[in-house]
Amino acid sequence: MRMRSLLSLTAAAAAFALPVAVAASAPAAADDVAVLTTGSVGGAPVAEGTAISASLASGTTATLYSSSTGTSGITCTASTFNATVGSNPTAPGTATESLTGQTFSGCSSNVVGVLGVTSITVNNLAYTTDVSSDGSVTVTPASGSTIQTTVVLRTLLGSVSCVYQAAAGLSGTADNSDNSIKFANQQFTRTSGSSLCPASGFWTAKYSPVTADGQPVYVN
Repeated sequence: MRMRSLLSLTAAAAAFALPVAVAASAPAAADDVAVLTTGSVGGAPVAEGTAISASLASGTTATLYSSSTGTSGITCTASTFNATVGSNPTAPGTATESLTGQTFSGCSSNVVGVLGVTSITVNNLAYTTDVSSDGSVTVTPASGSTIQTTVVLRTLLGSVSCVYQAAAGLSGTADNSDNSIKFANQQFTRTSGSSLCPASGFWTAKYSPVTADGQPVYVN
C-alpha cells in the first residue's frame, strides 16, 4: 500500500509539473518581435513581400545642394518612395527591402543661369535597403551597378542633362517617434553633364510616415 501511495504521489506530481513547464516556455515565444512591425513597437510583424511607401514629411522639402552647408542647388516640394520587404527577422537584427521606385516633383533651382528643373529621375533601380534594429538605414545598388540620378534642367543655353552618382551608397536614420526615415547631406558626384550643374550634390530628405498597408511602420 505504501509503495502504491508513493507511485500515485509521484505520478500526480509529474502531471502537475508538465503543464508548469509548458507555461514557463510560452512567454519566450511571445518575446519574439520582428525588426519591422506595424501598430506599435513590438506590434504585428510586417510580412515578406509587403509593399512599403512614404512621402516627404509634412512641411519639409527634399534638397540637392552644391555643398553640405550651402543653400544653392535644387529644392523639391514633393517626393515619394516605394519598396518591398524582402526579409524581416527577429529583433535585434536587420530587415531587407527592395527599393523599387522613387520620385521627385515640384522642383526648382536657384542656381544662376538655371531657369527651372524639368525632371529628376532615379536610375538603376532596384536598390537594396537594410533597416537595422538600431535605426540605421543603408541603401546600396545591385552588384556592378551604382546609385544614380539624372537631373534635367532648363537653362539660358537650353536643356541640359546631368548625371549624379553616389559611389558609397546612402545612409539614413529611422525614427519611431514619427515613423520616419531621414537622409542628411548624402553626397553625390556629377559624373557627366553641363557645368551649370554643381560638381557635387548633397541630398537631404525626410520621409514620414513610412507605412505598410496603410499602417505606420516601427523599427524594433
